[in-house]
Amino acid sequence: MNWNQLWKKDISLLIILMVVVPIAGELNFHPFNDTFRVSFGTPLFFFLLLFLRRIPAAAAGILVGICVVLFRVCLDWVMQGSFHMTESFYLRYPVFFYYFIYGSLFSLCRVNKFHQKPIVIGCLGITIEIIASMSELAIYHMVVLGTTITVSELNKLIIIAIFRSFFALGFLNMMNLYETKLKESQVRKENEKMFMHLSNLYVESVHLKKTLQNAELITQEAYQLYRNLQANDDSSSKTALKIAGEVHEIKKDNQRIFAGLSKLLLDKNVAEYVEGHELTEMIVRINEKYAAMLGKDIRFSKHIEGEHAAYHVYTVLSIFNNLVANAVEAIEDRGLIHIKLYKREQHVIFEVIDDGPGITQKYKKLVFKPGFTSKYDQTGTPSTGIGLSYIDEMVTELGGEVRLEDNENGNGCKFIVCLPECSLKREGE
Repeated sequence: MNWNQLWKKDISLLIILMVVVPIAGELNFHPFNDTFRVSFGTPLFFFLLLFLRRIPAAAAGILVGICVVLFRVCLDWVMQGSFHMTESFYLRYPVFFYYFIYGSLFSLCRVNKFHQKPIVIGCLGITIEIIASMSELAIYHMVVLGTTITVSELNKLIIIAIFRSFFALGFLNMMNLYETKLKESQVRKENEKMFMHLSNLYVESVHLKKTLQNAELITQEAYQLYRNLQANDDSSSKTALKIAGEVHEIKKDNQRIFAGLSKLLLDKNVAEYVEGHELTEMIVRINEKYAAMLGKDIRFSKHIEGEHAAYHVYTVLSIFNNLVANAVEAIEDRGLIHIKLYKREQHVIFEVIDDGPGITQKYKKLVFKPGFTSKYDQTGTPSTGIGLSYIDEMVTELGGEVRLEDNENGNGCKFIVCLPECSLKREGE
């Protein structure tokens, strides 16, 4: 927040102080059976002073003190049948010194420097409250009543000061807690977005790794073809050698891209392993937003059995989230998606069950084949069909299996992914 914004915020806050504190001051009681009052104006004044940054608290105390005196004199004029300006002002003006001294001591003690130390703020607030109240009461006794403060009154002041200061401090702590939770929520959303981007990069890196392996194999075969053609004194041998060289160049380019992706995945300051419960909740939240974005009314439910360790987040998201996203896309307008996570012996099992249109029996054996798709966009263009084939390939690579089964109620699909627990956990755990 820049300097101009701070000034605007402080001026707005000062206007609120000048308007609200006099009104809150009318919610009061009289501990000494006279015109000295204890009100909600004081804790509100203390609470709002904690947010001033540029305007000195002493200046705020003077302005608020003037407003309180004028407001109370105006109330006397409205409420009393026989109003005397001098008498009313004479009774009300001692409160000005309360707010003036309170604001001055607040500035002098630099209370706003201790926002991270609520106990210090509380103790300073009590001390300032006692001194300001004693000043007001002393002026009132000496000038208005012509008496002195008693020990009993002093004891009451201390008790009231403790109550009012910690009342305001409680509100401050509640606001700090709210801000902390708000920041935590924002960080969680940003992390979820980061996880999704990184898991997508992870998927691409797996595909790229496979491409590298294929390029290496093609290079070897092309070079072998060159040697065979050269042995037969075939003029095409040079073409075969050229192809081998070009494929080798493509492989090197891909290696550089793969190295960059790997570095990007490793350099991000995001935890690579997240507990199974949290991962499942994250997938639900992500796909709730995805369903809302598609304008679909989809309810999600989850069932997690047993305790789960921290699993590799990119692996789980790239497999599990892909299946849930497919279920969201498969449901036309509204439906239900149920997610299950449980363990059987040394395996972690994920289930995604939806009540969408499902897949016909003749296509069930083809769903994991590269290029197969039953999804088309609004223009009739088919999907790439690599999603489920990628999942099948990756699950197999991890030593697991993925199955498509009939849903128990006869509608929709039920995908089951079974993975060895060791393939998802950190090494050595």
